[in-house]
Amino acid sequence: MPQTALDPAQLERMRHDWDERARENARHFIATGKTEWDSAEFFDSGRLCVFHEILTDLGNVCQYKSAKQMKVLEIGCGAGRMTRALSEVFGEVYAVDVSGEMIVRAKEALADLRNVNLFQNSGADLEVLGDVQIDFAFSYIVFQHIPSREVIYNYAREVQRLLKPGGLFKFQVQGVLASEGDQPDTWLGVHFTDEEAVAMANACGFEPRYRVGAGSQYFWLWFFKP
Repeated sequence: MPQTALDPAQLERMRHDWDERARENARHFIATGKTEWDSAEFFDSGRLCVFHEILTDLGNVCQYKSAKQMKVLEIGCGAGRMTRALSEVFGEVYAVDVSGEMIVRAKEALADLRNVNLFQNSGADLEVLGDVQIDFAFSYIVFQHIPSREVIYNYAREVQRLLKPGGLFKFQVQGVLASEGDQPDTWLGVHFTDEEAVAMANACGFEPRYRVGAGSQYFWLWFFKP
């Protein structure tokens, strides 16, 4: 897909909708398994996700580096559910979210952590991070809500810009085609086929080394920077 201008109105809609969800019930909209989460349960659920998606995959994630020496990026941190767990594993965490309301909650909840850096971003780029060099980038249950393939491509290009050579961008996209008549919005985002995921990797300068879950809601992609 050739690089195209992003729609400011669409990015504003993403910000607005996630700000509203944060005001209504931030933790529920981040992890919909429960309506009401206490703090211990909420952050333990984030630790469980990090265990399954990162700690069981440390060969690809760390590639012989010490986790405590790594700088990692989380895209779509919300209220910090997985950010706390990431900070317990890695040396330094940079986390972004389109919603200022979510970032306020994350900063309140993670104020005790000195190795976490939280930023509100535009919803499509990583300009707020400047030129910081990242060892590993991660995103989970975030891109499945993005209504624009152009936005997801732009994120991939931005990760490629900041990721160190050989580094991994591991993330999940929506692999299920929406029902006829449904239009992508800020809850039910765009879907990717396996072929489209490979095309995105190639267009954005990545090697699509592994892919798991094509055709499902949890379509995982391992994009390595050459």
